[in-house]
Amino acid sequence: MCHAPTNIYASDRRREYFQCSQCALVFADPSGWPSPELERSEYELHENDASDSGYRTFLSRISAPLQKVLSTNATGLDFGCGPGPTLSLIMAEAGWEMALYDPFFHPDLSTLETSYDFITATEVIEHIHHPDVWLPKLWNMIKPGGTLAFMTKLVIDQTAFKGWHYKNDPTHVCFYSVETFQFLADKWGALLSFEAKDVIFFHKPVH
Repeated sequence: MCHAPTNIYASDRRREYFQCSQCALVFADPSGWPSPELERSEYELHENDASDSGYRTFLSRISAPLQKVLSTNATGLDFGCGPGPTLSLIMAEAGWEMALYDPFFHPDLSTLETSYDFITATEVIEHIHHPDVWLPKLWNMIKPGGTLAFMTKLVIDQTAFKGWHYKNDPTHVCFYSVETFQFLADKWGALLSFEAKDVIFFHKPVH
């Protein structure tokens, strides 16, 4: 993500994983990253139903703290919304409108050409092949006083990583830790907060 030297972090029968010596990002060997066709086929298997109360409860981990920091007229973007957008429905029910973007299912590039009070990426950034491009882009789309909200499971240490089911998804290619998010916050001048399990907020100062 920051193009600093890397070290081998772990390996399994599927692939090798490396860690950046500067930002601590862990990533799978790029030579084994999935093709767009494989990615889409995997995502189409996801059964995320907007009427599923369990899925809504899962998303409330990000929607509930987000609603506490938003102004009443805030508008947002659900980045990587997938084939069945649900977070945007939850937010709309509470009074906040969100645009949708997903490279496979909602590829409306015009949504990436404006600014927002908040942007969410729930279970998305672990799939992004070029976080050095996309994460700064998302941050730059946030208005002063706004919030960039991620949900992703965190790397703990090498011992835990070896038995971590999260790395076994072939579409998961980048893995983040507290250290990685702190690196980004320092680089961006953001206020970083960990709001709930696997939920990370970057707040953009007004000035």
